Order: sequence, then C-alpha cells, then structure tokens
Amino acid sequence: MKAEVKALKLNKNWVLVDVPPGVKPIGCKWVYRVKYRPDGSIEHYKERLIFYESFDEDFEGRWTVSNKDSYNGVWKHAKSEGHDDYGLLVSEKARKYAIVKELKELVTLKDETVVLQFETRHQSGLECGGAYLKYLRPQEAGWTPKEFDNESPYSIMFGPDRCGATNKVHFIVKHKNPKSEKYVEHHLKNPPSVPSDKLTHVYTAILKPKNELRVLIDGEVKKKANFLSADDFEPPFIPPKTIPDPDDKKPEDWDERAKIPDPDAVKPDDWDEDAPMEILDEEAEKPKGWLDDEPEEIDDPEATKPEDWDDEEDGEWEAPKIDNPRCDSAPGCGEWKRPMKKNPAYKGKWHAPLIDNPAYKGIWKPRDIPNPDYFELEKPDFEPIAAIGIEIWTMQDGILFDNILIANDGNIAASYRETTWKPKFNIEKKNQKEEDSDGGLGFLTDLQMKVFELLYKIEDIPFLSDYRIKIHDLIQRGEKQPNLTIGVLVSVVVVFLTIFFKLIFGGKKKPARVEKPYPTPKESKADQSGEENYENKEKEETSTSAPRRRIRRD
Repeated sequence: MKAEVKALKLNKNWVLVDVPPGVKPIGCKWVYRVKYRPDGSIEHYKERLIFYESFDEDFEGRWTVSNKDSYNGVWKHAKSEGHDDYGLLVSEKARKYAIVKELKELVTLKDETVVLQFETRHQSGLECGGAYLKYLRPQEAGWTPKEFDNESPYSIMFGPDRCGATNKVHFIVKHKNPKSEKYVEHHLKNPPSVPSDKLTHVYTAILKPKNELRVLIDGEVKKKANFLSADDFEPPFIPPKTIPDPDDKKPEDWDERAKIPDPDAVKPDDWDEDAPMEILDEEAEKPKGWLDDEPEEIDDPEATKPEDWDDEEDGEWEAPKIDNPRCDSAPGCGEWKRPMKKNPAYKGKWHAPLIDNPAYKGIWKPRDIPNPDYFELEKPDFEPIAAIGIEIWTMQDGILFDNILIANDGNIAASYRETTWKPKFNIEKKNQKEEDSDGGLGFLTDLQMKVFELLYKIEDIPFLSDYRIKIHDLIQRGEKQPNLTIGVLVSVVVVFLTIFFKLIFGGKKKPARVEKPYPTPKESKADQSGEENYENKEKEETSTSAPRRRIRRD
C-alpha cells in the first residue's frame, strides 16, 4: 500500500520519513530511514518507535488517573493556547496530580541507546511547581495504576521543576546498590535551569552506551555527563575506595593552633589601656560665619492649619519643620561644638604578639580505611521502564504536556522536534515578540531568556550559598517586571563581585558611625516574604527620610 509521506532531511546522507497511520502496523509506529548511496540510489531502513503519545485523542480510557484522595487535581484534554494542537492540561492551581500510562512492552536500559523526550508549556508561567515525568519500574516492584503516587517506584525522573531556590531540569536515577541491595537516588549534578517564559519547550534525555548521558532543551545540548563519574552524580554510583575511620578519635594532646600568644611577651610600662580612642580637638576653631543664633530647622512658613483641625480634640496645631534656608549659605547653624579627633595616645587593649606554635600538629582528621561498601561497576544496572507517570504538586495551572516519546535513536527524536515542536515554538515566539514590542520591550525578549538562565546558574554557585535568598529575590522581581531585567543583572553582578573581592582581599572595618535610630516595624507574615518585604522596607525608608511633621499630639 502506497502512501504519500513527507521526508525530513537531517543531513546530506540521511532523511527520516514518518509513515501515516494508515500504513503502520497495529500497536507500533515505524520510522523509515533513507540513506543515499554515492551512485544516487538509496537504501531503506526502518526503526521502531517504542512509544509515542500526541494527545490528539482524549486520554480517558488510555491513561489511568490515580484514585488516591490527595491527588485531586483535574486533568483535561485541551488545546495549547494559540494552536489547534491538543495536550494533557493541569487545569487547577494548588493541587496534586497523578496519572499513568502503562507501556505495551518493557523498555530496557542496558546496551542500546534510549531517548526520552516530551514537550511542556507553562501557559500561566511557572513560579512554584513541577512538570517532570516519572519512568516507572514494573508493577512487581509494588505499585498499581489506580494507586499511583509519590511512593511508586521509578527508574528515571526527568523534567523541569521550579519553586523558591529550586530551578532545575531534574535527571534522577534510582539504582540498586549491588552490595546493600537497596535502591539509591542518584541526582545529576549542576543540571540545566528551566526556561523562564510561557512558550512550549521540548526536553530530551539521551542515554547512550558507554555510560553517556545527554540532556537537551529545545534540541540544544545543555548537559553532558557520565554515569560512573563522581563529578556528574550525587551520590556517585561507585562509592569511594576509602572512607574516614569512624572509630578513629583525635588524641587529647593534639594541638591544632598554628599560632599562639608569645608566653614571654610583657606589656610595656607606658601602655595605657584606658586611653580613649578619640579626644576633643583643642586646636579646632569655630568657622567664620557660623550662625549661633539660627536653628537648623524652622517652621514651614507656607504651611497652614487644616480647616478640619479641632484644637480640643487634636491639640494645639504645630507647623511642620523644614531646613533653615539661612543655613545653606553658612558653614553651620546652632550651638558650635568642638569636634573630636583621633587620640594619638590610644593603644587599646594589650595582647601578646602571636608566634609559631612549637607544638602545632596540623588540623586533625581521622585516618582513611578501606570502604567496606566499595564495589566495582562497569555499567549501572538500570531497572526497565514499564510505564510513564506524571506525579506532581504545583501552585500553577496551565501546565500542558504533549508529544511524549521513547525511541532508540536520537535522530527519531530530532525529527519529532522538527515536525511537532518547532512550528509551535516559532509561532509562540513570534507572537511573544509582537506582544512585547507593543509594550516597547520586544528587543529584550531573547536577551531576558538568556539573562535569567545565567542568573539562576550564578545563584547555584556554592560560595554564594549564604546570599542565595537575596539573589533569588532579585531574580524573581526581574521576571515579574521585565523592564527591570538589565537592572537586576547589574545588581546580581555587583553582589557577585562584592563577595568575590571580599573573599580574595578581605573586608576593611569601617569606623563606627552614630546614626539616628529608625523605628522598628512590627513583624508580620508579609515582612517575611520576598517582594512584600522589599516594598515594606522601601516604605520605611521613605517615611524615615521625609521631613518631620507634627500634626497631632496625643
């Protein structure tokens, strides 16, 4: 049976051709691969697509929604905004969702390439929620579709997750430790961040022979890893050969002080520990033109008593104070006081100078011993995939899943990106640019995506951990207000450089300053949140810096 098919050329030698539904064998989908010979003839190959879900048809009857009471989120078969393409939609906010699809055959993760791919779109944005897939082990491991929940055992968890300081595309593998026979979660280190927009994105994980892993977003490789490398997974698949001896204890006479006070040092006889740090400058003279009889502030001559002011209820009205304009042209107003200066006799508390500690033995650490749990591993023994599940908790609605695919060839996944994802993405990106340009921000769209991806990577730098909340708040404000993107970037860079130079050069102590104390605001729940706390502080600063105005007296 002949059928017209559309060839998609991947490079000069290979094309992929999707066969229409009318010519595919029942229960599977075939992708035909065509290679051109030098003489112009062609070779035909066909490769089986293991699983593909387009959600063109309603999911009911094909996917199983969990019966667990806590998973009360409603799944819907809905169109992607602006398209005629259907997907699986998270329809309500602040809900837990769970749905699963059993595969007709097991997918082994042994000696051949396995490609996991799916699309997701955060139509309402994604501030707090997951949009990842779980690739489940066979039901013999202890789960059923109707009871699918967070405890259902999976082999791989893959996809975007974002909430608070978490902003990553997870890749987690549950692997059975061959010695303890317990399953351990191994997390990909430094995973890519989640795109911060409302466009459709396609996530691809390619598990290749020789323990290789590739994570792609929109067809671009974002992370390369090796399953057996301790630098790529936490905890590592292979335990360390040696570990610190848990029974080893530091000797009581072990001295870790590199420097000690000189025991032979004696405080000099002329050392005055009670001398003040500052003294009055007896040589100072009052500047010429100082206005002794002028106050620093005067009543505002333009202020008038409000018409509704009641002296009996409100008390005697007093005009608000303003800076005395006569002081602007003079060196100062009011009573002149002799300034303070540094006391040349000040030496502070005497301390014996430090010398090298002759008993210093270094920083103690327990001796290493052979790790009893160590084992060799040439290749992880991954459990097969028997089902695909979506089990998430999210504060967002509008999350749309589509075009879930499992294949044995990266080229097949690439062909589906070209035919199912890219056309949608191009339309959405064009519409987004038009919307942004209407608001005068079109030129920032592409820049913003790259900027925020960079900022979230900066946030995860280990030595910035103490400042992560502050940096994260800045990024969140920038995403909510796109016109602040450049300002946020500059702010984060300033914070980064400040901390960096402090670590290298150390901080200098500033002389003590006496300032007027600000009133302490009462704590509230709003004060503990990012954006509201920032606005409250701005209000406090504005109120404390404004001219004092005495309107009512108690």
